[in-house]
Amino acid sequence: MTDQQNLANAIRALSMDAVQRAGCGHPGMPMGMADIAQVLWTKHLKYNPSNPDWFDRDRFVLSNGHGSMLLYSLLHLTGYDLSMDELKNFRQLGSKTPGHPECDVTPGVETTTGPLGQGIANAVGMAMAEKILAKRFNKKNCPIIDHYTYVFCGDGCLMEGISHEVCSLAGTHKLNKLIVLYDDNKISIDGKVEGWFTDNTPERFKSYGWNVIADVDGHDFQSIDKALEDAKSSNLPTLICCKTEIGKGSPNKSGSADAHGAALGEEEIKLTRENIQWQYEPFEIPDEIYKAWDHKKQGQESEEKWQEVLADFEKNHPEDSKELHRLITGSLPSNFESIIENLINNFSEDENSYASRKCSGMCLDAIGPIMPELIGGSADLSPSNNTEWKGTSHLAEDGSGNYLNYGVREFGMSAIMNGMILHGGIRPYAGTFLTFLDYARNAVRMSALMKLPVIYVYTHDSIGVGEDGPTHQPVEHISMLRITPGIYTWRPCDGVETACAWKFALKSKAAPSALILSRQSLDAQKRETNDSIFLGGYELASDQNPKITLVASGSEVSLAMKVRDQLNEQKISSRVVSMPCTEIFDEQSSEYQRETLGDLPKIFIEAGQSDFWKKYCEGDDQVVGIDKFGESAPIDDLMNHFGFTVENIIKQINKTI
Repeated sequence: MTDQQNLANAIRALSMDAVQRAGCGHPGMPMGMADIAQVLWTKHLKYNPSNPDWFDRDRFVLSNGHGSMLLYSLLHLTGYDLSMDELKNFRQLGSKTPGHPECDVTPGVETTTGPLGQGIANAVGMAMAEKILAKRFNKKNCPIIDHYTYVFCGDGCLMEGISHEVCSLAGTHKLNKLIVLYDDNKISIDGKVEGWFTDNTPERFKSYGWNVIADVDGHDFQSIDKALEDAKSSNLPTLICCKTEIGKGSPNKSGSADAHGAALGEEEIKLTRENIQWQYEPFEIPDEIYKAWDHKKQGQESEEKWQEVLADFEKNHPEDSKELHRLITGSLPSNFESIIENLINNFSEDENSYASRKCSGMCLDAIGPIMPELIGGSADLSPSNNTEWKGTSHLAEDGSGNYLNYGVREFGMSAIMNGMILHGGIRPYAGTFLTFLDYARNAVRMSALMKLPVIYVYTHDSIGVGEDGPTHQPVEHISMLRITPGIYTWRPCDGVETACAWKFALKSKAAPSALILSRQSLDAQKRETNDSIFLGGYELASDQNPKITLVASGSEVSLAMKVRDQLNEQKISSRVVSMPCTEIFDEQSSEYQRETLGDLPKIFIEAGQSDFWKKYCEGDDQVVGIDKFGESAPIDDLMNHFGFTVENIIKQINKTI
């Protein structure tokens, strides 16, 4: 038994023992990829277990996250702050070893994975961020940004459609520091994949513009090592196709789906120990194997070498050094507050009507020049989303530029943004039509789960889309966002609220923001103060002795104000509450919520699914919404058809009061 095999077998033993103790999990992949992991983590990966956040570390992404015990074993063995007790508590409540890796739970985990395909998509974002920052900051003989992104993935990741989206884009941008090791074991949960996955994977990736190293023996250490060396010398992203045996070492379950997603069982584990000549008790690792795996000294030396480069960078390029430090820490420019407040004030004085998507573009025109970390984009809808501000330049093959044309890849776009912000040094935003949130839903959910302050720009927010019809008219999407934990959904009614939404989104440190913007022009509203906007909901206007409260968001705030004017002519006093962000409003005190909504009868008005608003309703309160799909027609005809008119709202009010 060679030293390398002993080190790899430590992964196999820990993985099968932890899964057995938990009574569930996935031992097959860790046992099958243990040899690949041993070569990568001992000979190629640049990392420091004592400082998991070292900025110039290589990134390692376990896209096939169900094999989490592979990663936990590696983190424990190499010296990260992950104890043996945590491995014993695999999949238990409150442990640092959840069933799938979570980046805000376990030190050394770069991204939360499990939904297949998203890890590789995050990795594309990480590699893209590295290339952008390297182009921006690297100087001759001073490579301050110089690291790789490595990915483990399996058949399932490559079957997911998102892998096609992101890998083709990675090839287009020649992300040569992206290296994917494909666990080609030809097994998934249902059995041998030959009945449902017969793609010629090497040719597929070659067609994307990747360097492909095919037919590597995933259990031959020298072959793996050579493949990694060759990959690092390529000027293209690389796919290394590793032929492996799932559950390697298990005499009765290796090579079959039986090893994929269930504990091996006590008897099979005993036989496996004998088969791989592992003479130790469960969770026992001998000192010599710990010593061989320990990477703390080597990792510290690697970081110290980088610190020398950093010192040279700080000495010879002080302004760039300050800027890089700001980007790494995620701090906003010193003049951000003054720029954004000036923008808000300008909108306050501007009486023109704009679509809120137009207002968003105007915000970017003001903010973009002071934020080089702002990397924008759109899923092939830049002119419609107004995401391409005046100072943008398209991201080039060498990493220069600040605007990414994602093409029609809503899911890939969203997951790539997650990867960019996880890497650090980048603040990504990107747009599409709100209805196409459906394509990207799981990546948006992962943004919220990982607490990532990415910014989603969703335009064409309602039946106001008009003639494009129900396929393009979002009805349920805003409610879907609002009930997703951890994301802030803004639907501004004018330029002031739009600028406030951008301010909130850019100041966010631990939550994504979704900006829900209109196609049609919206009336500018007058306010005594703008501060209350940041409370999520506030009284916009009120008459003396009001009889009813109108609560609205976005484009329907203008409608509510017109209803108020008409009610005044009928000698009926009213008040209007604008609710640009319900999540923030719900965080306010119950006293503020009660004061804002009031004790009067209420009419909630929004051109979307109505059920969401019923949580605020009392007594005879009503919701004017849309609980079916839209129609294809000009906007005025649609608003009349669905009851978003002054006449219909007043009719509902008369029923209420």
